[in-house]
Amino acid sequence: MKEYDVIVVGGGHAGLEAAFASAHKGHSTLLITLNINLVGNMPCNPSIGGSAKGIVVREIDALGGMMGKFADHHYLQMKMLNTGKGPGVQCLRAQQDKIEYPAYIKSIVLKTENLDVVEDMVISLLHDDKHVFGVKTKKGNEYLSKAVILTTGTYMESKIFRGKVVKEEGPDGEPPSLGLSPYLRSMGIKTYRLKTGTPPRIKRDSIDFTKASIQPGTKGHLAFSYETTTFIPVEEQVPCYLIYTTPKTHEIIREHLSESAVFNGSIVGTGPRYCPSIESKILNFADKERHQLFLEPESRDTDSIYVQGFSTSMPVEVQEEMVRSLPGFENAVFLKYAYAIEYDAIITEEYGPTLEIKKWPGLYIAGQICGTSGYEEAAGLGLLAGINACLKIEGKEPLILRRDQSYIGVMIDDLVTKGTEEPYRLMSSRAEFRLLMRHDNADLRLTEIGYKIGLISNKRYEQFIIKKKNIEFIMSVLEKTYIGNKKGVKDYLHSLGYDDLKGGVLAIDLLKRPYIKFSEIQKFIPEIAGILLDEESNEEIEIKSKYEGYIVKQIREAENMIKIEEMKIPESFDYLNMNGLALEAREKLNRIRPLTIGQASRISGVNPSDVSILIFNVRKHLNHE
Repeated sequence: MKEYDVIVVGGGHAGLEAAFASAHKGHSTLLITLNINLVGNMPCNPSIGGSAKGIVVREIDALGGMMGKFADHHYLQMKMLNTGKGPGVQCLRAQQDKIEYPAYIKSIVLKTENLDVVEDMVISLLHDDKHVFGVKTKKGNEYLSKAVILTTGTYMESKIFRGKVVKEEGPDGEPPSLGLSPYLRSMGIKTYRLKTGTPPRIKRDSIDFTKASIQPGTKGHLAFSYETTTFIPVEEQVPCYLIYTTPKTHEIIREHLSESAVFNGSIVGTGPRYCPSIESKILNFADKERHQLFLEPESRDTDSIYVQGFSTSMPVEVQEEMVRSLPGFENAVFLKYAYAIEYDAIITEEYGPTLEIKKWPGLYIAGQICGTSGYEEAAGLGLLAGINACLKIEGKEPLILRRDQSYIGVMIDDLVTKGTEEPYRLMSSRAEFRLLMRHDNADLRLTEIGYKIGLISNKRYEQFIIKKKNIEFIMSVLEKTYIGNKKGVKDYLHSLGYDDLKGGVLAIDLLKRPYIKFSEIQKFIPEIAGILLDEESNEEIEIKSKYEGYIVKQIREAENMIKIEEMKIPESFDYLNMNGLALEAREKLNRIRPLTIGQASRISGVNPSDVSILIFNVRKHLNHE
């Protein structure tokens, strides 16, 4: 019976980050997966990033995770989203190669020190009445460990739906994970059913792209990882396309609504509100004449086109009718039919901010088993679960990211504090401090933490410190240096349509003007003219200057939040018998067991008067210690 420090169950995006974090920290790690060739598989859209999600990938990289490096390796297209909006919502999205992405990850997995991989299915856990210390597999093998991390994705007791046709299958037709979910319930861990789905894949040569609008990538040196130094020119990237549904499409869907697995009673799990099936869109947004669909290539090595926005659980014959009503799809040839998938997840009340199961020390979960949706959310959770499992083994304090530090922190806090009844999806609107948590500054927010944990190398950390000091020095110079009416300044301002300066102007105030670039202003200030910066450092300086007032305001709000976050609640608190608390607050607090006053204040059903009573009791407890 072999023993490891950490066992990770599942080789998806969450499992990979957990396993890499553990192995890179020097802990003996075992990754158990159903199919080694599908580590990092993308059964839905083969893309990484997107709104809020792209920032999560940057955060993963800043902490020392791997997804950003994988995403930068062999993408089909890289695009910066929301460029017409403020910096708080701008983010990267990369169309990935569905064949090359998992193949590259597999090559890295197999040569990573401290990491063993076996193909098997975990059916139960090894434990006593106090903690979990290993797993048992379908092949009859038992493995011991100090921590177990479950990252089963959408595989636990999964079923595939197309109309009334139901199969016990996992994503991409893979076998489901059977046995583990009922075993967890036998341990008193509550589960619930969730549902998601995927669109059809169509043969590229059967589509008339002249009826679609081309969607190219974005020019420039764009990357998720701060360590990426090679980039694919936009001219060599693969284009995506945009089309819209037609009145005929809507008519066909309405006629066959009763045949959809979503509406015929076959599915009991709750689906994602923010990524609904096309039939749900037609039903819920009946006033919309059309819905946009993106046509996205899946690989350079296949002729498969992913029809984003056209997820459905209709019978195959109805799917054919629906798809061929789309512009350019009159002669569409199906490579894969769409389906809905239902699976078991663990309810959010069962785990805390470290992602450890409350009732069972030593057992952690991450990814879609937590109730989330998306590769990026899964990877962020996997990284934190891996880090926290290792920190506990090392006898160190856990890593709990605040809501003003990262989107990963927002996500985990939302899950454990507010819960979710549907697959949780990160969006920028969920973050109250999104101007502090931008695409450009993920390294400034989190690299220090990644270094202290042991996931950032000395070389990378030294480069980061140089960048940080350069930015701080330049900002201090801009705040005290006046720029006058020199010829070069005049010429630059005239080129942008500005009049001459009237007397000297602080450099930072000049930089606040629209279209003024730091790289140009820098030339006029001898003290900083010789400092060479990369594009991202220039962007960081411009954003800090142009949005200074808003940033300062959010920093103050975050500091106020930190004060109540630092007020810890004793684990022994008896909420049910605490005088003055509303009945709903007692029940919610007892179930969730918040770690801090800040977390308690965000629980639905806990009102300000309840928070005041909690603060009083915490202070009373501290005075008696």
